[in-house]
Amino acid sequence: MDGKVVIGGRLPLLSSAARRLRRRDESRRTFLIGRGRDGYHRLRVYLLAAPGTLVYLFTLAVTWWTLRGADPKLVHKLLISQSTNLHNMSRHPFQVLVASAFWIDSTSFHWKVVAEFLLVMVAAERWLGTRRWVLTFAAGHIGATLITVTGIAYAISHGLLDNRIARTSDVGVSYGFFAVAALLTYRFPDRRLRLAWAGLLVAYLGVAAWRGQTFTDYGHLAALAIGLSFHRLSRRPNAALQVRRSRSA
Repeated sequence: MDGKVVIGGRLPLLSSAARRLRRRDESRRTFLIGRGRDGYHRLRVYLLAAPGTLVYLFTLAVTWWTLRGADPKLVHKLLISQSTNLHNMSRHPFQVLVASAFWIDSTSFHWKVVAEFLLVMVAAERWLGTRRWVLTFAAGHIGATLITVTGIAYAISHGLLDNRIARTSDVGVSYGFFAVAALLTYRFPDRRLRLAWAGLLVAYLGVAAWRGQTFTDYGHLAALAIGLSFHRLSRRPNAALQVRRSRSA
């Protein structure tokens, strides 16, 4: 009898504890779902404020997918035809200046490019606005290309380089990217942070140029200088972003 009474008395206690644990788990699950939805909403709003970057990144993914399944010889021929090498720049410069920015010289997907776009390009477009972001990217891409092509032409004409370099593959987003990254220096309100960011870029590209000593490496340094020289573009806030913030507030 005593054993039955004890067991019978414990059953309500156990069921009550189970109900409390169940309610606690449900409340915790509801909290986590709410936080997840809030985080997703904030990320979505953050990314949608940089439509140019997202469209550009999607275009790069499409062109990469095009190359991925193609014959290697065809890929090489296509990239050469779209490159801003000396041969193409002397014949149809406008076409290759535009086309070269939409191809990546690799059949393996560059997750590094995705990370760079989401971390740097999105932040820059949100801050500058799409028009100034495009202007900065285009200035870096075109300006650095013209500088490197001029250097290659001079080196070939003086017998410092082989003529074959005039037809090499030269496509990608790096010139425009580093110009935008350089201009992003002025986004930091603190002078020490600005110097740290600019110093990091200079050190990274400087070491790469010292080790690689290619015209592409020197082009990256030229793009960096172009971006830093565009500091006036950073003086006006992004009006569209200010409107979104005022509406959300």
